[in-house]
Amino acid sequence: MFDLKTRDIKYLQGVGPQRAALLSKELNIASLHDLLYYFPYKYVDRSRLYYIHEIDGNMPYIQLKGEILSFETIGEGRNRRLVAHFSDGTGVVDLVWFQGIKYLMGRYKVHEEYIVFGKPTVFNGRINVAHPDIEQAKDLTLSSMGLQPYYNTTEKMKRSGLNSHAMEKLVKNAFALLQFPLPETIAPKIIEKHHLMSLDEAIRQIHFPQNPELLRKAQYRLKFEELFYIQLNILRYAKDRQKKFRGLYFERVGETFNTFYSQNLPFQLTNAQKRVIKEIRKDMGSGRQMNRLLQGDVGSGKTLVALMSMLIALDNGYQACLMAPTEILAAQHYETIVNLLFGMNVRVELLTGSIKGKKREQILKSLLTGETQILIGTHAVLEDTVNFSSLGMVVIDEQHRFGVAQRAKLWNKNATPPHVLVMTATPIPRTLAMTLYGDLDVSVIDELPPGRKPIQTIHQFDNRRNSLYAGIRKQISEGRQVYIVYPLIKESEKIDIKNLEDGYAHVCEEFPDCKVSKVHGQMKPAEKDEEMQRFVNGETQIMVATTVIEVGVNVPNASVMVIENAERFGLSQLHQLRGRVGRGADQSYCILVTNYKLSEETRKRLEIMVQTNDGFEIAEADLRLRGPGDLEGTQQSGVAFDLKIADIARDGQLLQYVREVALEIIEQDSQGTAVENEILWKQLQALRKTHVNWAVIS
Repeated sequence: MFDLKTRDIKYLQGVGPQRAALLSKELNIASLHDLLYYFPYKYVDRSRLYYIHEIDGNMPYIQLKGEILSFETIGEGRNRRLVAHFSDGTGVVDLVWFQGIKYLMGRYKVHEEYIVFGKPTVFNGRINVAHPDIEQAKDLTLSSMGLQPYYNTTEKMKRSGLNSHAMEKLVKNAFALLQFPLPETIAPKIIEKHHLMSLDEAIRQIHFPQNPELLRKAQYRLKFEELFYIQLNILRYAKDRQKKFRGLYFERVGETFNTFYSQNLPFQLTNAQKRVIKEIRKDMGSGRQMNRLLQGDVGSGKTLVALMSMLIALDNGYQACLMAPTEILAAQHYETIVNLLFGMNVRVELLTGSIKGKKREQILKSLLTGETQILIGTHAVLEDTVNFSSLGMVVIDEQHRFGVAQRAKLWNKNATPPHVLVMTATPIPRTLAMTLYGDLDVSVIDELPPGRKPIQTIHQFDNRRNSLYAGIRKQISEGRQVYIVYPLIKESEKIDIKNLEDGYAHVCEEFPDCKVSKVHGQMKPAEKDEEMQRFVNGETQIMVATTVIEVGVNVPNASVMVIENAERFGLSQLHQLRGRVGRGADQSYCILVTNYKLSEETRKRLEIMVQTNDGFEIAEADLRLRGPGDLEGTQQSGVAFDLKIADIARDGQLLQYVREVALEIIEQDSQGTAVENEILWKQLQALRKTHVNWAVIS
């Protein structure tokens, strides 16, 4: 039997070299296998005929049987269209075409019986069907056809005649070549135990379902398989790594940790912080390499937990290192940690790209001798010139800015890989965390430190500026500071920067007695840092900025966050921005300013923001509204695999379920030698060879 993966699409009837090039470029379809795994996005019931007198303009796709009474062309030049008056004896509809008029006039004849298929709309009081499918009535076979598939195609493809209907024909041609059932890709006992349809039937039914029930079963089987292999891969990888990498064994919690706990702790730890520190201690004392993801909303006290974990490394004779994505964030972590360790005998150094010359040499030397116990830095820490005498613990802030390759670089800085704690303030829904960071154990800090008041969020239309500005003046008169943020979206960067500049001028006019900072991504890093620093030091009262301020900057005195054009931001991004205020003990406010015209989805987004401060609720809602591809606001979250049919937002329960199935297999057959699972390991091997970048998942 031939292998579908190596069977070039260009040899399929109806394709040829030009269409093959187009399919490859537009849809990544290069083989018969790719074609059969290009699934329809919807289905239309062609199992019945309608009468014209039954139809109105709100119906989905329908089919009619009747004849063309006459043709006419209407309009001139580019607006010219062909109209055919079509009747089945119960009424008349207009079939309308805007292209290919000459060809159509020659192709369809008056007073012959046709089946017409399309979506009815009402135009000038008459029912129209634009660009319908037309077939000879004698070719009609009703119910056997079942549901008709519809395939997404691009404009370029449509221009070359590769529309949905053409794709359907190609899939039929591909099936015609298959003389045997498609080989199974899941072990028989799993198929039996979980009542799955066979792969052969699932692929046939997903393209040409005979009825809705069979379609549902086919979708379930294919989703199950897709999610199952992602989980099997992650869990196998994690298991292999546990075997390969013994971790450092930190058995003691000693003097440094205890002194800090009894003398320097700024406030009582919350129960959530205590729970997470326990989980981390257990990992570090287990002899396995720790790989833990620490999630917690802005201001939940992650840095304190990270510092206490680093002190455990120090107590066991090792060094620790904290990496942050930007210089200003690294500098802030440095300041926070030096202040927290005040009076203790712990040497902390800061290493960023802008620290050069003698100072840099001294730091590098002190790392090698072990005098520097905690290093805080940007990815400058990853450079080959940076070496430690004994690195035992690495904390990475804002994981999605550091890829796996970079994490691996850190492991190589010590003979035994150090323990790794990854922190993020982007709350990631459980289902997505299991998929993206499946090899990391997840800890969550889900309560705020005592004395923090929840931020009040208000949605305001932009015609109510006077009351908005009055509120800002009141806060400033009480000695507080204010952020005003404008959107910055790459596609319309020029307009956005102009909006920011106009906004800045407007704010300076409105608040003549205030000092105003301005920050956007087009500024040189040094200028940006300087402006940020002025705001941090309280020299300016208002900061006008684009979203460059969303990560990390800590200004406890800032109590108001105004977000202009809030409708242009995703939920997670709005939540991240809101987290810039509310860092002191005062009541803080986040004001979402929009115009009146809002889509239904935008309204929902803003309502969620006003109702809840819980980052996890917001992340779950964001996943439902936008899908997983764009979870980190502007950052692409690392969804490294193209899900063809499953949807992480909607199939969360199935994802949990298949993870259990995969876990069971890994535990029973950790060597991958059981004969009954041979098919699974083979398929996993095959998937790893395809375009999926599995390494990124870990």
